[in-house]
Amino acid sequence: MGKGLFITGTDTGVGKTVVAEGLIRAIKARMSVCPMKPIESGCRLKKGELFPHDAVTLLKASGAYETLDAVNPYRLHNPLAPSVAAEIEGVKIEKKKIITAYKRLSGKYKITIVEGAGGIMVPLYKKYLFLDLAVDLGLPLLIVSRPGLGTINHTLLTIDAARNRGLDVAGIVFNYSEKRRKLLSERTNPEVIEKLGNVPVLGTIPYIKSPAHRNNRKIFEQITKALHLL
Repeated sequence: MGKGLFITGTDTGVGKTVVAEGLIRAIKARMSVCPMKPIESGCRLKKGELFPHDAVTLLKASGAYETLDAVNPYRLHNPLAPSVAAEIEGVKIEKKKIITAYKRLSGKYKITIVEGAGGIMVPLYKKYLFLDLAVDLGLPLLIVSRPGLGTINHTLLTIDAARNRGLDVAGIVFNYSEKRRKLLSERTNPEVIEKLGNVPVLGTIPYIKSPAHRNNRKIFEQITKALHLL
């Protein structure tokens, strides 16, 4: 079995896919890597089929020869929490299918990067949360956070929820999902979270249009090394 990493966020839209893609590209230069997006909601219809944009992006970045079904077992149309979207669309989600898919990928690749949806407390089905999935997969957690005001509370709550279930929080990455001037809170938040959460801040990613650009490789290489994935 290869190594794995579970990427979660403090909220939706914080840039988990940007971070996942950047790490995958950095790892690919050294060893085999494959993404996994267990469930993607908000998929648009393309030629009569649901198109999982995030899963497709990560699979292309990895260069892994896998089908979409192998890395993305469940696709949902409504942009809602997976459990809600699945209920509306009549889709039955089974954790066994997800765990089996992960084990298969982990057996083939040196590194498997699993990206959740929204935050760690988002439900996949009924009362089964992404937190529960991370525990069942036994993976260390990388938390992607917003840099702005309010992130101290959101990030510390995420850290606390993870640790209360015995998860290893490998680190925090701050990501700028939009281009704007850096405020005082954004310059001080990382240090506060690092001290109060007793967890390393592995990097701050500036607003970038594409992790694939060569100018952005260095920051992701540094994060990858700090995670001991290389």
